[in-house]
Amino acid sequence: MNHPRLVAFDLDDTLAPSKSPIDPRMAALLVQLLGAVEVCVISGGQFAQFTMQVIDNLAGVDDAALGRLHLMPTCGTQYYRHAAGEWEQVYAENLSDDQKQNALAAVESTARDLGYWESETWGAILEDRGSQITFSALGQAAPVAAKTQWDPDGAKKTALREAVQALLPDLEVRSGGSTSVDITRRGIDKAYGMKRLAELTGIPLGDMLFVGDRLDENGNDYPVKALGVDCIAVENWEDTARFLDQLIPTLHTDS
Repeated sequence: MNHPRLVAFDLDDTLAPSKSPIDPRMAALLVQLLGAVEVCVISGGQFAQFTMQVIDNLAGVDDAALGRLHLMPTCGTQYYRHAAGEWEQVYAENLSDDQKQNALAAVESTARDLGYWESETWGAILEDRGSQITFSALGQAAPVAAKTQWDPDGAKKTALREAVQALLPDLEVRSGGSTSVDITRRGIDKAYGMKRLAELTGIPLGDMLFVGDRLDENGNDYPVKALGVDCIAVENWEDTARFLDQLIPTLHTDS
C-alpha cells in the first residue's frame, strides 16, 4: 500500500514494551503520523492503560491531531474518540453478568488444573474489563523479563485458550499478550473492531494498514490479517519505529 488513509497498531510489544509508556522516539513518530493520516490503537488493555502508555506521552499534540486518533481498548470491544477536549466512549460490547461469572470461573479452574495458577504474581490475575475478562498468569503488573520467561513458545497460552474455549462455546477465547488470555462476546475480536472502525469512519478496510507483533495464527492480531487488511509484522516497538521512519516521509503531512 502506497498511501494508507489510516494506520492501526497493537500496543504492547508493538508501540511499547508490555504495560509500559511509549518511548519518546515513538511518541514523536506518532505525532508526526497524526499529522498525515488517521491513527488507531487497538489492544487488549483498558482505556486507563491506553492513557498511561500512549496519550499522556504525546508531547505537543493538539486537539485537531487527537481528533484523528481512534482508541479501541479490550481488543476493539470498546471505542473512544476525542471531541470537545474529552475522550468519549462511542460503544462498548459489554458481557452480561452471567457471561462474566462463567468466564471467570472457567479460566480460573482451568488454569489451576493445568498448573498455571502461579503463587508469585504482580497484581491481579483475573480482571473484569466490562467487555472483556482477562487472565494474566503473573498478574497485570508483572515485569517484562518474568513474562517473557513464563511461556517463551506460547504453548501454555495455547493449551489454556483451547481448554477454556471448550468450556465457553458461546464466548470468544483468544490468546492475548505474552502471559494473558482474553474472553469476549462471541465474534467480538480485533477483526470486529476494525470492521466497526471502517463503518464509523467511512474509511474502507482496503485503505487501512495494521501493525502488530502477534499476527501468527494463535495471536490476537491474526483476526485482522484474516480479514484481509494489509499488515506489517513486527517483534517490538523498535521494529515499529524503523518502519514508521520509512513510511512517514512517503505520506502527505500537514506541515
